[in-house]
Amino acid sequence: MMIHLNGYPGVGKLTVGRLMAQRLGGRLLDNHTIYDVAFALADFRSAAWDSLARGVRDVAFAGVEALPPQVPVVTTNACSDSDWGREMWQAMLSLAARRGSRFLVISMNCAPEENARRLSSEGRSGGKMTDPLALEAYRRNWSLLEDGGDALLRLDCTDLSAEESATAILEWVAMNSRP
Repeated sequence: MMIHLNGYPGVGKLTVGRLMAQRLGGRLLDNHTIYDVAFALADFRSAAWDSLARGVRDVAFAGVEALPPQVPVVTTNACSDSDWGREMWQAMLSLAARRGSRFLVISMNCAPEENARRLSSEGRSGGKMTDPLALEAYRRNWSLLEDGGDALLRLDCTDLSAEESATAILEWVAMNSRP
């Protein structure tokens, strides 16, 4: 099975994904594993950035395909209704199909004020968004993609800790992991 945590930057996808992968005995492929190479070597969303991100994504996805099918894979991203977001979303759906995995989608969200607080918290680094004004524009201009998976959970994690979010998601996954 593939479990995809989709949500706005700073909502807690990586933290929750780490907990879930550990509890499931699975693997975690977060979006920054793919994007950090592009952020390090090219200007964001330049042709070079796009090419690097696609190349790393293809290598990472080949690694996911090589895993035994019984190994759960948790993925994270902020796939929105932008061109890049739709491309990544379609790539995720295709990966699940090639792997023969159910694609369980969790749309994580929290109140904008809490999202901005988490986004500006200490410890966010690399290519991660840290500017609350950029987050506000992102939330205003892009909606999260949710369609095409085998099951969808919309989780408001405003008042939930990462542990509580992971527990709620894993309970839902247990009920939706079989066809």
